[in-house]
Amino acid sequence: MHKSNSHERSLAAALSTGALLFLSTADAAAQQEKQLDEVVVSASRSEQKRFDAAASIDAVQVDPLRAASPLVNLSELLGTVPGIQIRERQNYAQDLQLSVRGFGTRSTFGVRGVRVLVDGIPATMPDGQGQAATATLTSARRIEILRGPVAQLYGNAAGGVVQVFTAEPPLAPQKPYASASVGAGSDGQRQFGFTLAGGSEALGGLLDVSHYETDGYRDHSAAERTQVNAKVLWRPSPSTKITGIVNVFDQPLAQDPLGLTRAQFERNPRQVAPVALSFDTRKTIEQQQAGLLFEHKLDRSNTLNARLYAGTREVFQTLSFSGVAATSSGGVIDLDNHYRGAGLSWTHAMQAGGMPLNWTVGMEADDLDQTRRGFVNNNGTPGALRRDERDNANNVDVFGQVDWTFAEQWKATAGLRSSRVRLSVDDRYVTAASPDDSGSVEYRNTSPVLGLVWYAADNLNFYANLGRGFETPTLAESAYRAGATGPNLGLQPSKSRQGEVGMKWRSGAQSVDLAVFTARSRDEIVPQATENGRSIFQNIDSVERRGIEASWRSDMGGFGTQLAYTLLDARFKRGYASGGGAVAAGNRLPGAPMHSLFAQLEARPLEGLSTAVEMRAESRTYVDDLNSETAPGYAVFNLRAAQEFRAGATNWTLFGRIDNVFDRHYAGSVIVNDGNRRFFEPAPGRRFFIGLRALL
Repeated sequence: MHKSNSHERSLAAALSTGALLFLSTADAAAQQEKQLDEVVVSASRSEQKRFDAAASIDAVQVDPLRAASPLVNLSELLGTVPGIQIRERQNYAQDLQLSVRGFGTRSTFGVRGVRVLVDGIPATMPDGQGQAATATLTSARRIEILRGPVAQLYGNAAGGVVQVFTAEPPLAPQKPYASASVGAGSDGQRQFGFTLAGGSEALGGLLDVSHYETDGYRDHSAAERTQVNAKVLWRPSPSTKITGIVNVFDQPLAQDPLGLTRAQFERNPRQVAPVALSFDTRKTIEQQQAGLLFEHKLDRSNTLNARLYAGTREVFQTLSFSGVAATSSGGVIDLDNHYRGAGLSWTHAMQAGGMPLNWTVGMEADDLDQTRRGFVNNNGTPGALRRDERDNANNVDVFGQVDWTFAEQWKATAGLRSSRVRLSVDDRYVTAASPDDSGSVEYRNTSPVLGLVWYAADNLNFYANLGRGFETPTLAESAYRAGATGPNLGLQPSKSRQGEVGMKWRSGAQSVDLAVFTARSRDEIVPQATENGRSIFQNIDSVERRGIEASWRSDMGGFGTQLAYTLLDARFKRGYASGGGAVAAGNRLPGAPMHSLFAQLEARPLEGLSTAVEMRAESRTYVDDLNSETAPGYAVFNLRAAQEFRAGATNWTLFGRIDNVFDRHYAGSVIVNDGNRRFFEPAPGRRFFIGLRALL
């Protein structure tokens, strides 16, 4: 504990004694202007400049040719955004850890509490369970992060929305292009990929393929994945755009080293928990999906948008226990998902009182069928059947939003979303020890949002938002109940009331964003106990999240600066009883550091050459609801450089980076409320990566 306090004091000192003066970020002038004039769609579902959006929203531009990064994980790109925590866990069997303003921190695998979309197609299922790894970053062009009350208009989201937009196929007179990339780095990292794109005046296509392998920083953490993003764009008329999308995500290998106890973490961070070797813990994933997006402008004032998608996701996973007990669900998971969905919206622009008024109405319906089987884990090999059920999650939502500029410098926003989510279980494994536990539950919620923005000057605005949202339990969280078999259909959705006030300022190539937020939730979903390898959840009241987000960007001459800081005070306002003991009122939410800082300084000393130093710092992080232990605070530095050059008709970028320059020993992420107290997931030590990209 003394070590954790020391690190937290070190971070506080850095924040208060001038770290902001020399550890900041930037882009060159042209790129900076591009970022300051970002176009976003997440706040109102129609294109607008980020500065004009009456919400806390950031847009990260992605240039796959010039990015000095492997472009494997979203965590490489989103460090510049305040309010969001996204951690690459060095464990490809468990996906990234993603939370927004403290929502989503309880997730031990996948993403909860944050809605993820890729090209308008949900990567979050109807029950709220999402995946962040399936976005193909080598063809990405923009990532939007929406935080706060306005995110409630996306339904079962609670904390925020992350949207990834990939490149559109070029149509004539745009030129066709081809690109290729190759890279290698520490811990056996190997990456390669290619993109082909071209088309005629009305029809274009794009194919992006990327492959990544690693031996892993830790023992028993090797992984391999291949991703494909294919798009076809058809413009039958100037007012109509039809986009077809096919995505493939193939991860045949992802070893799971599990977390470490504090003693293991401090003794040797590269080691693996012995039980992971005994049961050969690992996961394989195979996912394919296809979607169709339709946009038609009826006239200058009316636009229709529609989407239709379907996909499959097959998961095989071995856990760190046998699951041999008659009441266990088994230590091997075999999960087949079939999902589909549709959406339709109508946007209308008009005048009211001589001032602009825009409104959007729409509906969305999504459906997930899940076949879940569990087997005894015979040292990594499936044994006797312990679980066999057919699960379903579906939702039907209707929503509306209106933006009215009712005075020259004032705009009001109002929105409403009505949601119905239904979960059901059809139990096919019925024995004397495990009776028929079939059942279903339905949740209904209406989420209103109100907002106001004052355009105080051409380069300054102030905004405020209020909203109410909800977050249902996932199928995995409602799978078990205490002292019995079968699903916990009495588990209720968590409901939150959120508010924020913010400010945005722009002056040339400089920008400042500031937001103060608060959120209070009831029926928060938290762990209750672990029985025979089963995690059981319960509802508790109440949790409060308050904080400040601040970011600054500037470009002066050949230098640029960028800073992103988050203060998050997330606490249990009331105590409650859990299987591990009594959680006291005032305890901090695990997985949510109070202070987070990202800063970067970039310089372009020569034509085509860019260099940068990055710094990331976090205060200590509690690992469980009891606040029994903490992951120490830390500050790490990264260096990167990229050289652009041209040879004939080909543009080249050679880049390299050194992460954790000073070889700092710290926990990159924590497994919250782990029943075996294996909370700590070590971050890599000093790490190198070098890559070469070409564009023709």
